[in-house]
Amino acid sequence: MDNITANRNLGLNLTCNMTGNHKFIFAFIPVVYSCNFIIGIVGNSLVVAVIYFCLKLKSVANIFVLNLAVSDLTFLLTLPIWAINTATGYQWLFGSFLCKAIAGMVLFNLYTSIFFLTALSIDRYLAIVHPVRSRRCRTVVYARVTCILVWVVAFLLSLPTALIRKTHLIQDINVTVCGILDKDVPNVLATLSLMKSVLGFLLPITIILTCYCLIGRALLKARDIQRNSRSNGDEVLRMLAAAVLSFFLCWAPHQIFNFMDMLLLLKVITNCDVTEIIDTGMPFTICIAFFNSCMNPILYGFVGKNFRKNLLKLLRCSSTSVATHPTLSSKMSSLSYRATESFHLSVIKTSSLPKAT
Repeated sequence: MDNITANRNLGLNLTCNMTGNHKFIFAFIPVVYSCNFIIGIVGNSLVVAVIYFCLKLKSVANIFVLNLAVSDLTFLLTLPIWAINTATGYQWLFGSFLCKAIAGMVLFNLYTSIFFLTALSIDRYLAIVHPVRSRRCRTVVYARVTCILVWVVAFLLSLPTALIRKTHLIQDINVTVCGILDKDVPNVLATLSLMKSVLGFLLPITIILTCYCLIGRALLKARDIQRNSRSNGDEVLRMLAAAVLSFFLCWAPHQIFNFMDMLLLLKVITNCDVTEIIDTGMPFTICIAFFNSCMNPILYGFVGKNFRKNLLKLLRCSSTSVATHPTLSSKMSSLSYRATESFHLSVIKTSSLPKAT
C-alpha cells in the first residue's frame, strides 16, 4: 500500500501509475496458488497421518515435524482466498474481518514454519553432535513445551499486522484492497518489516546454518574414524544441505523485496519505476515463499525410507505393527552414536549404547 495517497471524500488515489503488465500476474499467480494448495494439502496431510498413526509422537523430531506440517496445513487453507483475490485484480471480496485474519495467518505461518525448522535444526545438532549429554533436555515434554512457545510467540508477532490491516478503496481503479495504508503508521510498518526480516529470516537462517555446519563437521570426523559409516554420513549431509538450500531459496527473494519495501516506506526509495518493480515482483516472491510449505513434506518425510514404508502400510490399511520401525530421527541419531563412540565411549560397543530418540 505504498503507491497510494488518501482522499477523505473519494477514497485513495495512486501516487505512481501502474504501468506494468499486471494481467499476466492476475492469470499466472492464481494457478500457482492452486498448485501449491493441492500439493501442500496432500503432502502435509500424509505427513500428519503417518506420524500420528504410525511413527507416533515418541520422539522430539517427530513432534516438531508434525507441528510444522500442521502449521503449513493451516496456512494452505488460506490459499484459495488469495488465489481469488489475485484473479480479481486484488479486489478484496471477503470483508474486513477476513482481511485481518487471513493476512495475519500468512505472517503467523512465516514465523511458526521458520521457528519449527530452527527448533528441528537445534534438535538435530544435539542428537548428532552431543547424543549422550543432550538426552536430558531432548525429551517429549520439552518438545511439547517448545511447540507451545513457538505457537504463542508466532501469534504475538503476527498480531500487530492483523490489527492494523484493513480494507481500502483505491479511487483511480475503483478497487477495494486488503492492506495497510503507510500514511497512517509509517514507523510501525517499517518496524514490522524489519522485524519480519530479522526474526523471520536472518536470525533463524544463521542458527540453522551454524547447526548444520557443526553437524557436517562432526559427521566428517566420524567418517574419517569409521569408513563403514560413509554412505550413511553422505546421505545425512545431502538431506541437511537440501533442507538449508530449500529454506534459503524459498525465502531469500521475498526477504530481499521485503527489505526494498521497507526502504519505500521510509521514503528512501521514491522513484516510481522502482516502486513498479517492487509491486510487480512482490507477488512472484510470495509464490516462491509459499512453495516452501509444499517442500517441507518432501524434505522431512518422503526422502526417508522408513517414512515411505510406513506410508505404504498406512495406505494399505495393514494391521502389522510398526512399533519396531525407526522414527524419522533414528537414522541420523543412530549414526551420531557411532560418530561419537570414539570420542566418549571408545571401549564400549555401539550396540550397548541406549537407543536414540
